Amino acid sequence: MKKLPKLLESNRRWAEKVTRENPQFFKTLSRQQAPKYMWIGCADSRVPANQIVGLMPGEIFVHRNVANIVVHSDFNCLSALQFAVDILKVEHVIVVGHYGCGGVKAAMENEQLGLVDNWVGHVRDVHVRHKEYLATIEDKQKRFDRLCELNVLEQSLNVCRTTVLRAAWKRAQDVTVHGWIYDLKDGLIRDLGFSVSAESEAP
Repeated sequence: MKKLPKLLESNRRWAEKVTRENPQFFKTLSRQQAPKYMWIGCADSRVPANQIVGLMPGEIFVHRNVANIVVHSDFNCLSALQFAVDILKVEHVIVVGHYGCGGVKAAMENEQLGLVDNWVGHVRDVHVRHKEYLATIEDKQKRFDRLCELNVLEQSLNVCRTTVLRAAWKRAQDVTVHGWIYDLKDGLIRDLGFSVSAESEAP
């Protein structure tokens, strides 16, 4: 049986450090979660939601999958979204992609990776939808980067089209959908200018 003593020890040191800095932290955290933000991001291990926005546990509700995809048949994502919006009453749903995304690259280059091909097919649809525009970008890296951005924008729009958000807006709930992208090269997030607070505002 293989165990993971290094990770367990690291966890112990982290918990001790947090407790030293704020003795009531875990007691308070265990009583409730009341985040203002939901993060829908890529499962890539280099893009940890809490750390890159400088938030502590309990401050952001996170759902991640390969290539930060939101589709109406994914009940995992939709259930997390409904819990965040209807129960936790988050004020912001942020779709966050990243440059250098392997799922986007696989879709763009039509790579055959196995089961995940079915999942990144949703990004392939984004690629096909914008194929003529993307073909005008001669530099391959810039074209790849732009598809990463377009995927975020498409998935952000998909969030707006869910029954969860439409129902929330219909009852005048204060919740805004955003589209961001993270750059692995400098650790900075870029706002893609997608910010929708009502069904009538969705493109």
